[in-house]
Amino acid sequence: MRDIATAAGVSIATVSRVMNGQASVSTETREAVEGAMARLGTPQARARVAGRPGRDVLVRCPYVLTDYFGIIVSAVAETLELHERQVILNAGDAIRPSEVLAGLPDRAQLGGAILILPPEPARDLKALRERDFPFVVIDPRTPLPRDIAAVSAAHFSGARSVTAHLVSLGHRRIGMIGGPEDWLASRSRLAGHASALAEVGVLPSPELCSSIEPTSDWGYSTAAHLLDLPERPTALVTFNDKAAVGSLRAAYERGLRVPEDLSIAGFDDVYLSSSTVPMLTTVRQPLGELGRMAVSLLMRLMDGHAVETLHVELATELIVRGSTGPVPTT
Repeated sequence: MRDIATAAGVSIATVSRVMNGQASVSTETREAVEGAMARLGTPQARARVAGRPGRDVLVRCPYVLTDYFGIIVSAVAETLELHERQVILNAGDAIRPSEVLAGLPDRAQLGGAILILPPEPARDLKALRERDFPFVVIDPRTPLPRDIAAVSAAHFSGARSVTAHLVSLGHRRIGMIGGPEDWLASRSRLAGHASALAEVGVLPSPELCSSIEPTSDWGYSTAAHLLDLPERPTALVTFNDKAAVGSLRAAYERGLRVPEDLSIAGFDDVYLSSSTVPMLTTVRQPLGELGRMAVSLLMRLMDGHAVETLHVELATELIVRGSTGPVPTT
């Protein structure tokens, strides 16, 4: 209790009140104490977690396992195999409405779970954490409490790097084709984009910023709208490589050369990015490492070990190829 009080910056008496469930503690203080308890691992929590009989791991990915999600799931499965853990896969669009989270602690064969971009609200994840069920979130949709383990890419710095690259080429009127508004990654990338523009005294124009479902078709239709503006952008940055491919099609249909007339950049660096003409400038996400790091965290949680760093952010890398160039002179 003394260690928890020191980590949370409160008194031992306050820690005692939180552990005993007393109501005379503010929400902020309670969350600070609970976060310290999660990081340090209280004896009660360690005993409950380590005492789970199951060894299997549920891997939940409520999306079609295409290149992006497939890479993450494969890395998770391969790493769990190295730890001699059985994988139970729960994947595909059809499972999205499922109320699977609430029942996980009651499945005796399960020792833990890895949840990839879970659509459930943060309150459902918090409820699962409060039952001392070990799990790790990969790429959370929404901000998570400090005591929930999560692994994600550095979305802000990745978006900032690609917009800064375009700015260095002279671009100022840059279209931003972002992801769904309620995704944490979308908001982080928009902030990174705005930060790079701010460095040269430019504010993002609302008419140049859009939120879409990250597909090629949505990328095409949104790029078409932007390119038909009276004053079209000289460059487009997109939420992922699929949207960038759709943008290439919209540019081609309008007789715009890439990158001579229009620069286009993607995000993720999946196989599509090197299969286009020209090949896409993009931001590489460490998709396989996201999966491997999540398994590493989960194994420690399942063994009842204290984990001080519960939110892990992995670096991205700007990959410059042929789809970006200097701003057109005319």
